Amino acid sequence: MRLVSIASGSSGNSIYVGTDQTHMLIDAGISAKRIEKGLYEVGLKPSELSGICITHEHSDHIRGLGVLARKYSIPVYATEGTLREIRKMKSLGEYPAELLNPVLPDAGFSMGDLDILPFHIDHDAADPVAYRVRSGNRSIAVATDLGHYNQYTIDHLLDLDAVLLESNHDLRMLETGPYPYYLKRRIMGDFGHLSNENAGRLLNCILNDHMKHILLGHLSKENNMPELAYETVRLEVDMGECPYQSSDFHMAVAGRDEMSEILTI
Repeated sequence: MRLVSIASGSSGNSIYVGTDQTHMLIDAGISAKRIEKGLYEVGLKPSELSGICITHEHSDHIRGLGVLARKYSIPVYATEGTLREIRKMKSLGEYPAELLNPVLPDAGFSMGDLDILPFHIDHDAADPVAYRVRSGNRSIAVATDLGHYNQYTIDHLLDLDAVLLESNHDLRMLETGPYPYYLKRRIMGDFGHLSNENAGRLLNCILNDHMKHILLGHLSKENNMPELAYETVRLEVDMGECPYQSSDFHMAVAGRDEMSEILTI
């Protein structure tokens, strides 16, 4: 399996996951042109995509979806609540009905040699999910826009080989930054975003002997910095109660405007 962040941040998200046989995107929240460019850099044509799995309907996750899906007739997978919201968005244009495929949290489905499991996340959207993807005995997950995590979240992130995990904001930067009070409360709330500290605490719960790669993603442009996210999460792991150290794994921050390296699992 391969995992590549084409873009990850509060301004747009699109993640490639695939094997030699099957290629998919999780979210299309940047322009179709940027997604096409990213896929070409991975060595793929957009027409080779088997599907696009959408986490929720916020613009930083679907901005390029309409153009990309129509241009290449790519199937779109999302919960019915998310699809309903997508259909309302005139800016995305019309979708051929046969391209839109509803999924259910905790009901797995297959795409080629990929087994995909959507699971519920708490975020202020219609019916948001994260995705766990397995091929053979390898598993990865992309989990962002987590207002908080609980045992259900942890259970769905156990025994992974790689994870792209939200590390959205630094609490002090958010509290003292320029955002209005209501927006700060939303981001810090149970249906907002995961802080650097909580990303590290969640990692402490899911690290395992065969975890190879950790990508920290969905960083806020205004309320975080890559170096700060990395160091905060690293310290949470090193000082936590799990038996691992951050140096036991390859950990990096997914960029907002540039692709990550190609992670092979």
